[in-house]
Amino acid sequence: MRYLPLSGDDRQQMLEKIGAKSVDDLFVDIPASVLNPDIDLPDHKSEMQVERYLGAMARQNIAASDGPFFLGAGAYKHHVPASVDHLIQRGEFLTAYTPYQPEIAQGSLQTVFEFQSQVAALTGMDVANASMYDGSTGCAEAVLMARRVTRRNKALIAGSVHPHYRAVTETTTQFTDDDIVGLEAIPADPNAELQAVINAVDDQTSCVVIQNPGVCGHILDLSELAETCHAHKALMVVVVTEAYSFGAVKSPGEMGADIVVGEGQSIGNGLNFGGPYVGLFATRQKYVRNMPGRLCGETVDADGNRGFVLTLSTREQHIRREKATSNICTNAGLCALAFTIHMTLMGEKGLKALAMTNHERTCKLRDALASVDGVTVLNKHFFNELAVTLPMNANDVVETLAGQGILAGVPGGRLFGASQSNLLLVAATECTTDEDIDALVSGLKGALS
Repeated sequence: MRYLPLSGDDRQQMLEKIGAKSVDDLFVDIPASVLNPDIDLPDHKSEMQVERYLGAMARQNIAASDGPFFLGAGAYKHHVPASVDHLIQRGEFLTAYTPYQPEIAQGSLQTVFEFQSQVAALTGMDVANASMYDGSTGCAEAVLMARRVTRRNKALIAGSVHPHYRAVTETTTQFTDDDIVGLEAIPADPNAELQAVINAVDDQTSCVVIQNPGVCGHILDLSELAETCHAHKALMVVVVTEAYSFGAVKSPGEMGADIVVGEGQSIGNGLNFGGPYVGLFATRQKYVRNMPGRLCGETVDADGNRGFVLTLSTREQHIRREKATSNICTNAGLCALAFTIHMTLMGEKGLKALAMTNHERTCKLRDALASVDGVTVLNKHFFNELAVTLPMNANDVVETLAGQGILAGVPGGRLFGASQSNLLLVAATECTTDEDIDALVSGLKGALS
């Protein structure tokens, strides 16, 4: 592409057109501290010197596999079979990345179709799309979709929803007329938290966004909330950040959800330093034309052979921008493929068995933590995640244990602010051993004494 420079007059006309006084006005939303930071980088070095320098920095990290690991809060350490990585590299799956031409993209389209079928079955919904970027962007898209369906703009976000998901939703809707109402998180009393959500629903509500299991691991029956939402002609959006819970917890669809969004990282995808991940998005058939993203469908060709095509793709790349349901330009293709392959290898029985193994590990962790003086476990019904209170700042405890090679969990203050500084979120999966639990308990006793 040729470089086409702009004159000063050209720039001035563009600024006047968009109502900005200067180019700096385009960056006012970026904090000054990160816009032009002082970057302390060494002078030029050779390639070998750079490799050594970066390698030394990387060795300061504690990897998830280096020792006892209890971090969760939306990203979970699960075993991913080596066969998943092998199969996602096969040529029949790695056809056209963007499947606009079905005649040369049948591999991609078929895996997307299988992925959609799995997500719909897991969530208890009628239809699922080809995936979103991740769970948080899926949550934001669900709020936008609810406004299109109900023609209302007030969205309630329950305290059980991961604060990062709420933040992404607020960022996405900051230039729309959506009114995002965030409700208080009450880690010690999830039933009171749920009742507060039910009481807040009114005839102006477009949707209620609630997470189950919640960010603190609590599992709730959402049936009453669904009835309340539907009585006010609002939609219930259920967020699921731990995909393994689908094997043990009643599906959101069975509890009356209208839209289900989630994070599929747990199945087929490693922690990967926080991404890329794969967002799940499913809904009821009557809302399918308001669903964002791609939808792959099954058909037959001129000779009657089975084939796959993009059935619905109401994105800004395909239709007029103002008519698009989403400006998310793609699906998380490779991560979705990994999800599909791992889910296929496990099957329904395998998923349920692994889900129960996860729950058993967490029950053992709960009992062990409850035996530590000063530690109070807040969960009664839970999956993989526990919220515990400590007699001191949880961040200090986490730092102390990290120095011992134990990644003890996520401090509540990082998610909820200073009011929950003594809260600690800990997670257990099938990868958590008895030795890991013993090390955490021993480390906690030392840190709290």
